Amino acid sequence: MTAETTRTADGGAQAGDGPRWRPGEHILWRYRANGGDGLHICRPMTVVRDTPALLAAWMAPNTVCIKPELADGTPVHREPLATRYTKPRRTVRSRWFGTGVLKLARPGEPWSVWLFWEHGWRFKNWYVNLEEPLRRWPGGVDSEDHFLDITVCPDRSWQWRDEDEFAQAQRAGLMDAARAERVREAGRRAVEVVRAWGSPFRDGWEEWRPDPAWRIPRLPDDWDRGPGRDG
Repeated sequence: MTAETTRTADGGAQAGDGPRWRPGEHILWRYRANGGDGLHICRPMTVVRDTPALLAAWMAPNTVCIKPELADGTPVHREPLATRYTKPRRTVRSRWFGTGVLKLARPGEPWSVWLFWEHGWRFKNWYVNLEEPLRRWPGGVDSEDHFLDITVCPDRSWQWRDEDEFAQAQRAGLMDAARAERVREAGRRAVEVVRAWGSPFRDGWEEWRPDPAWRIPRLPDDWDRGPGRDG
């Protein structure tokens, strides 16, 4: 593995420093809890491509992941919006129930693009997940979700998603007005890419298929280990 150095889109701290991975290697794709330093999402994934311009990774169906839920066991999406971000939470193990997700991220970019398929590999849509630029560490990549998202359909139409959660996160004190505006601006830049049909939308990733020899990555017991430690 070799190190790469890039800067964030706004010229801030380096977001691309860290190891490189070969196709077929396993990494952890993790998200910090909003408003804290702890991790609350962890997804073991298989590297598809890792170059100075792009990290592509695949999460297979039935992958055991870490996700948050309310402390009383209520799934996050079933909690009323008014209390969704204020009630105590815990992390639990859960199998990914979907058909698998291909994630694409470029160094320093404040979003990643996810591809979803229906059963039988019928392409469903792209999903622009607005987030902190990925930070590499020896075991994978870390980020923080920014609530607001964009869905892009095969006919190139698009729409904002989760605007209600984005607004509630601000009311709950998880994001101040200045940061919210930076997120909204990042979303506008992503929309410009969609309208121009730039990468990765024009690159044919919807025709990609995983290597049938790949095994599902294992979720390690120390999935929440710090970025400074190799694993």
